[in-house]
Amino acid sequence: MTHEHRDHNAVEVIDGEPALVRSVAGTHSSPLGDVVAVASEHDGAAGTERGPNTIVVFDLDGLRVAHFGDFGQAALRPERRARLDGIDLLFIPVGGGPTIDGAAAAAIAKDLAPSWAVPTHYKTERVNFLDTEEAFVDAMPRTERLAAPSFDTGDLEKGSEPLVVVPAAP
Repeated sequence: MTHEHRDHNAVEVIDGEPALVRSVAGTHSSPLGDVVAVASEHDGAAGTERGPNTIVVFDLDGLRVAHFGDFGQAALRPERRARLDGIDLLFIPVGGGPTIDGAAAAAIAKDLAPSWAVPTHYKTERVNFLDTEEAFVDAMPRTERLAAPSFDTGDLEKGSEPLVVVPAAP
């Protein structure tokens, strides 16, 4: 979990007994391996408005994944940026409001240079209080919109320009 807001952490509704890593900075053991939780803020005022957020970093099937949760800072602090080297797959909020907007997200994505960047936390048919993903998509060099909720990573090389992958609408 990236942060403890009640609208984002309803883990009690998940069936089974999943491994849970709560939003506490540090390195945590999980059945998948180590999960690194990097402290960040949910707003641009050092967390004083919306509290803390955690960037979650882990390896999955040979890919280094970073999920930014409800990241709200305009930019990464250098000491936190250093913890994110080598990201292959980036999930980053782009809709503004309580998180960063598309322009800030694009700057972070370009700096981290993952192979794939997936926008999150933006306006959809069900969520109408945020901006769309368009500012982020327009600022990035390559985009692929999916018709289904999966994509093939086999033909993409690590280290190339980030490919923005926009998931199919829910």
